Formats: sequence, C-alpha cells, structure tokens
Amino acid sequence: MSSFKPSYLPYDPTDRNGFSYESVATRWPIIITKLIDQVHRVNHELTMEAAAVDGAQADVLRERIEEGKSIIAKVSKLKYEMARDRPLQPIEQDGEADVATYNNELKVLAEEEKNTWFSCPWLYAECYMYRLLRSWFSMTAHWKDYDPFFIGKQDSFKASSAAIYKLATTMHELEETKTELDGDQSKLALLFNEMIQMCLWGNATDLSLLTNLTHDDILKLQSVGKDAQEERKAFLLHDDEKDAFTHLVTLRDARIDFILDNAGFELFTDLVFADFLVTYTPYVSKVVFHPKSIPWFVSDVTPFDFNSLFASLLSSSFFLSDAPSADARSHLTGMVHRWNTYIVNGAFALSVPPSTRLGEPNENYDFWTMPYPYWEMKAKAPKLYENLKESRLVIFKANGVLREISITESLFLSPSSTNTYTFSQIPGRLTGDVRWPASTTVHEAIGPLAGAFPILSLRTSKADVVVGVNQAKADALDASGEKWRVNGKYAMISFVQCSGN
Repeated sequence: MSSFKPSYLPYDPTDRNGFSYESVATRWPIIITKLIDQVHRVNHELTMEAAAVDGAQADVLRERIEEGKSIIAKVSKLKYEMARDRPLQPIEQDGEADVATYNNELKVLAEEEKNTWFSCPWLYAECYMYRLLRSWFSMTAHWKDYDPFFIGKQDSFKASSAAIYKLATTMHELEETKTELDGDQSKLALLFNEMIQMCLWGNATDLSLLTNLTHDDILKLQSVGKDAQEERKAFLLHDDEKDAFTHLVTLRDARIDFILDNAGFELFTDLVFADFLVTYTPYVSKVVFHPKSIPWFVSDVTPFDFNSLFASLLSSSFFLSDAPSADARSHLTGMVHRWNTYIVNGAFALSVPPSTRLGEPNENYDFWTMPYPYWEMKAKAPKLYENLKESRLVIFKANGVLREISITESLFLSPSSTNTYTFSQIPGRLTGDVRWPASTTVHEAIGPLAGAFPILSLRTSKADVVVGVNQAKADALDASGEKWRVNGKYAMISFVQCSGN
C-alpha cells in the first residue's frame, strides 16, 4: 500500500493484546451500536411528526423513515459481520471521493488474504469503516447531509463550559496587557508554552476512544489551571516545545495551518491558540483550518462543526450551566466576535469553502479521509502537498484513533520559502501502523514527509505506536502493566524542521 517501506513491520491485527484487536472486538461495536441508536431515535421522532401531519409532508417524512430503517439494517449487518470476522465488502459508488481508492486497496488485501475484520491492517480497516458508513447515508435522498455523530459532539461540548469560560477570561486578561507583550520575547515564550499545553491536552476528549469515561473524568482532562499543567509535566515523554518556539520567532506575518482533529472543546482550544498567535504575536497573521470531508472517527471536525461552534459559543442557552459571572460571558462573546472578524478579513480561514457539504469532493481535504499514512501525501494528494509547502508551520494533532505519532504531538515544521505555517491534527497516520521502537526519531518515523514543511506534532498517546521516547522509560512503562500507550495519560510534543533549515 505504500511506496515508503519502513524498517519495521506493522502491528499484527490478530494479536489479542493489541489495540487493533481491541478496536474490532470492543471499540467499533460500541460506536456502531450508538450510531444505530441515534438513527432509531431520529426515526421515532419522525414517526411522531408524520402522525401529526398529512399529505405531501407526511409522505416525505415516511420516505425518510424508510431510508432510516434501511441504514439501520445495513449498519446492524455490518456489526454482525464484524463480530464474525467476515470479509470487508467493496464500497458502492456514491458519487463522493475515494471509493475507487478504498476498493482498489481492498482487492490487494483480498489477494493477500488480509481482507477480514480481524486480519485487515488496522489503519485501513478503521478508515474503511467510516467511509463505508458515510456511503450508506450519502446514497439516500433525506439523510445525505446527516452527521450521526453530531449530537454526541455537541453534548460533549456543552459539558465543557467551565474550561471554556476560564480560557475566555484568560484571553481577555491578555488583551488588557497586550502592550506589555509587544516585543517581549521572554513573556511570549512563557505564554506559548501555556498555549501548547492547553492545545495538547485539549484533545483528551476524543469520543471514539473515551467511550467509558465519566463526566468527571472528562472535566479533569479538560482542566486548564497551571497546577494541572505542572502535574502533567510528569506525563510529557518528549518535549520539543522550546525548539518550536525558536522556530516561531524567526517568522513574521506567517501563515499557519491546523489539520483539525476533534470538534467541540478541542477545536475551541485550537482557535484559542490560533487567536493568541494572530492577536498577540508578530509571528503569525493567517491561520488555515483543515476539516474532514465526512463524519470521521466519531468526533472529528467537519465544515459544519466548525461553523456551528461559533453559533454555539454565542448562544445564551447552549451550555448546560450558566456562565460563572456576567463578566465571563462577556469575555467569551467578545473573543468569539473577534474570531468572526478574523474569518471575515481572512486571518482565520477554512481550507475549503465554509458552505461545503458533507462528502463534497475537494482536493484540499479529500486526503484526510483516505486510508494512507501521511507519508503518501505527495503521491496521493499532490495539490494538498504543494499547498502545505506554502506553510511555515504545520501542526499535526493526531487523534489516537489511528496509530500514529501522537495525537497531541505538535509537529512544528521549520520555515519553507514563504511566510506560512501549518497546524495539523492527524489521526495516527503520521507514523503509519508500524511497530517502531519507542526511541525511533520522529524524523525517521514520518518517512518522506520529514523536511517537506515545518511540523509540530502535539499528541496524547492513544494507540500502540509511540516514537521519540526514551527507550528505557518506554520499557519501564511497558513492564508496569499500565496501558500507557493507549490511555491518553501520556503525551509528546515533537518538532521536525523543514529541510531548508
């Protein structure tokens, strides 16, 4: 599947102690069951509506109900076949991107007798599952624009109000001392470190992985106080934050890009970080945000998620609890209004038009939902690759759903020939699903992508793959019996310089 051949073998998906096996046996069935329940709930509501109207309106509702029943039947069959290790089936042509890509790879896997759920390479299988689910919605008349994970993303976001108001107040306080920051590199360095920590741990709320965490667990993961960050330093296994800042201060009015990962609170922290860089430093003047084209890994950002976040933050009734004070509410609305201004003037921008519908093909983001490691970007998505080469920093935030470097590893790449950056959040695909020794350098593990553009990887570890970590430390953690590679408790901040520097 790849032109780059890593020096180590991929993880064995049949290993019953591995994250791949656990995903097929436990994680994915839970996700699928929740999706079925969600469509059931919508169908029930539609049935009640249909009973209250008649004529053409009732006919349309009944058509949607029947389509919903068809989706439920297909997803239920998928769950049944997954549990019985049946072969993966080709995705039907639905008019959206990458169908041929998935089906061609599936043919190769079939020839290798690796095309069943428990034998299939994990990276392909998880990507395939979400693309298959999308096809069943996209081929309907009435569910084409429906995101079955949207309500879950919103519910999680609603529970984040305490951290959101606290961050908004922090940004307001920065505004009051902005003149003191001008040209003071030492103060900006301290704030940059705080922002990195916030952005790093913000993606702890990954709905496809944290399927059993309680509300209190999520609040603890989202805590943004300095004491909490000090406590977490013990769990930071690799830290290139200072190297990233050293690179940052060489820039002026640069563009950076976020390849977005999780919606809700994590997206909010990404925007706060971007706001800090644009508003309070001379280094960055434009941030490009890269969403996913379809509902992806449960909680990933789509264009609709990005747009809806602003409306949610400005709504007086969205959060489950009220603002702790009128001032806190004012701080939040003031910050969001500033973000809206940045969208209007181009300081903040999506990589695709904001009105892009689910599944609408676009070369600027189709690659993010392909079943390839990111080292295949140049060959599989040359337009996107060339676009990112215009960036002076690419921040990859990987969600541990796919094995990769680190979900919260920020990959700050060094400057290219133009004044631009890239912030990117990527599911475990930077390093591929490879059994790298923990001490492997990030530079080696990302293959041909190393040196293409400056990379900062922010990752909390939620999959087996770990790189850039002291081998003795990794061995000791492995021997402890703690599931440190997958529990999101440990993190890495990794910076990879551009080849031109």
